[in-house]
Amino acid sequence: MNQINPAKLRNSKWTAVKPIHREKHFVVSDVEYDEDGVVVLCVLESVLSKKDYPIDWRELKNDEKWRQGWR
Repeated sequence: MNQINPAKLRNSKWTAVKPIHREKHFVVSDVEYDEDGVVVLCVLESVLSKKDYPIDWRELKNDEKWRQGWR
């Protein structure tokens, strides 16, 4: 289980264990919070193609899908 602090999500780097559309490396490009400070939107940007993929930030905790950093 990856440890994630929602306040430090923006600009964090992630590697997909199984490539998504042949892309493996991503950066969290956007995070939006509600009035209570709860994450309501998290967007991953592919390093290679610059495409955006909205994701539930809690999925990044799953170490079977994501590795923190670029590996």
